[in-house]
Amino acid sequence: MVRSRSYIATPPGATVKEQLNDRGMSQKEFAARMDMSEKHISKLIHGDVQLTPETAVRLEMVLGVPAKFWNHLEAIYREKIVKAEEENAMDADAELVKQIPYSEMANYGWVPKTGEMKEKVVNLRKYFEVVALSLLGDEQITRIACRRLAITEKSDLALMAWAQEARIQARDIQTAPINIKGLTSAMPEIRKMTVLTPEEFCPRIKNELADCGIALVFLPHLKGSFLQGASFLDGNKIVVGLTTRGKDADKFWFSLFHELAHVILGHVGRPGGTSEEDETAANQWSGDMLIPSEEFERFRTARDYSERGVLQFAKAQEIAPGILVGRMQTEGMIPYSMLNHLKEKYEIAV
Repeated sequence: MVRSRSYIATPPGATVKEQLNDRGMSQKEFAARMDMSEKHISKLIHGDVQLTPETAVRLEMVLGVPAKFWNHLEAIYREKIVKAEEENAMDADAELVKQIPYSEMANYGWVPKTGEMKEKVVNLRKYFEVVALSLLGDEQITRIACRRLAITEKSDLALMAWAQEARIQARDIQTAPINIKGLTSAMPEIRKMTVLTPEEFCPRIKNELADCGIALVFLPHLKGSFLQGASFLDGNKIVVGLTTRGKDADKFWFSLFHELAHVILGHVGRPGGTSEEDETAANQWSGDMLIPSEEFERFRTARDYSERGVLQFAKAQEIAPGILVGRMQTEGMIPYSMLNHLKEKYEIAV
């Protein structure tokens, strides 16, 4: 028997059992008369096996009740099972919808606007391309490497919603086959783009990465996701998505290099996503790629943290000075209130 708020699916076997009780017939005798095993009769009574047309004919012979009656009961039972299970799944998904920023997604045009919960569930199932939202916890579906500021169940769902939009948009981006060696070789050239404007570097980076099998997507931030960026394997390409959260140049470049570190270090596509060790390794790699550790230590030792000193070192390294300022603030070399005028603010179209 299967239950939901509106449906109770009772197997035809319950009626068979009533007939046996009325006749005082044991299941063992009934099995013999039906020329079936006792195990099969037990499963039939409990609804664990389907009542086939052949079984319906046998029931007519043994119990005297027309076969069409039994076939009708079976059809009703199967239909109610589907309806009950769908209603239960809808109720479960409705609870998950409450933790997904649906209204914000609708404002971005990712899903249709609606106030009806059932429509939200259906729209999100289509959006995520799953038959039930509970499947979003499946490791085969969510192999995401990402940089974010906090992790909660609600933020996980927001992250998945954001990553799905990145996946959808990346399908329209043509890429060459995945080439990790090519990406590694391209990193110095990408690093030089930190001194350019978004209008200059965005198309160039997209092209460089597409040549390495990577689709770069820029998306608005979803509240509650605490997301900076994410990377994952989708078919024959790697998707790297970045939010415009913060819009500070140093955060943008560190997030981009962090995600590319996941790609180069082989973290993308792992079941269960990235580990804490993976995130630490990606942080170290991206920091060293933007500012080589030996050069940075030489700068730290010199202790010339003046604006002039920062600008001279950044120029020598061929990087945006805001990247150096952000690194210095993060490592406690200067307070977060110092030299912020050297940190550019980006306006990146999404």
